[in-house]
Amino acid sequence: MTRTDLIKKLLPGFIPLFVFILADEIWGTKIGIAVAVGVGLIELIVTGIKERRLEKFVLIDTALLVVLSLISILLDNDIFFKLKPALIELILCAVLGVSAFGKLNIVQMMAGRYMKDVSFNEQQQAQFQRNLRNMFWIFLAHTGLIIFSAFYMSEAAWAFISGGLFYIIFAVYFVIEWFRNKRQQRKMPVVADDEEWLPVVDEEGKVIGKAPRSACHNGQKILHPVVHLHVFNPKGHIYLQKRPEDKLVQPGKWDTAVGGHISFGESVETALKREAYEEIGLTDFQARPMASYKWETDVEAELVYSYTSYDYKKIRLHSDEVTEGKFWSRSQIEKNLGKDVFTPNFEFEFKMMEQLRDQNSALA
Repeated sequence: MTRTDLIKKLLPGFIPLFVFILADEIWGTKIGIAVAVGVGLIELIVTGIKERRLEKFVLIDTALLVVLSLISILLDNDIFFKLKPALIELILCAVLGVSAFGKLNIVQMMAGRYMKDVSFNEQQQAQFQRNLRNMFWIFLAHTGLIIFSAFYMSEAAWAFISGGLFYIIFAVYFVIEWFRNKRQQRKMPVVADDEEWLPVVDEEGKVIGKAPRSACHNGQKILHPVVHLHVFNPKGHIYLQKRPEDKLVQPGKWDTAVGGHISFGESVETALKREAYEEIGLTDFQARPMASYKWETDVEAELVYSYTSYDYKKIRLHSDEVTEGKFWSRSQIEKNLGKDVFTPNFEFEFKMMEQLRDQNSALA
């Protein structure tokens, strides 16, 4: 949900109040209440017919308008009515505060309910949370102004602060954000026409967007999926490939037999078969899933799908991606752990494999 979408969701609830302010100036308080309530009821009916749901925010707003207006009329004191917009905004402040600073994101839950086709990548999620925090402080400040104007300022000043100032504040905020986003876009690197696009995923593996490969490797920590394949021989030795010396990441170190990115629109299984052939010439193999986990470095964040296979006989190095490969025994690997012989990612998965092996032995 964008800033504009959020405001579109919130503004209908304020329409009865704005209608009352205008009608009160023309016809007086009692007629103003009747007109505002009528507008609120029309909103509820239209929403019910078009979207087949009850717009609770409009209902609450209209009900508060009626209750506080009647109290003001009976007590011959309009302070209760004047505080009504502040009460509404305090409710919104509570929702925004919990969503922006707590673990329960109520606003995002609303977005999931009313905008089911909307999803966020990690950058958009961070920006969304920042906007929620900004709007919390804006609403809180505006609520304070309403309360102050209700007690200490004229009727006209209160009407402006409760109504027109609301639009002006958000118009200024939108303009500032628009210029900020434009400035950020100018700073973003240009994506080459032939650059590979990778899926952006959440920690459950659900695709929530896409990003160019360069953006995934420049420190933004955009979570994207990769596949790994560990190949064993009958002795339990593990086949490792040596990374070329000209690699930017972990050059010259021994690494998992197969490792590569999943392209946008590609399944995990298809990517595994493609990478296995490209890196070690392996075809027609059976693979079993071992684990999936999030792996993060200084330059990237990956969701790793790790597999194992015992189909080792068709290994054939046939590309520049892998210049050397051989089988390592477990004892050879253990002797060289922590000595910059292997990539940190392989060492992590090797320890994972040893733990799984111990667990399986204990169960047996």
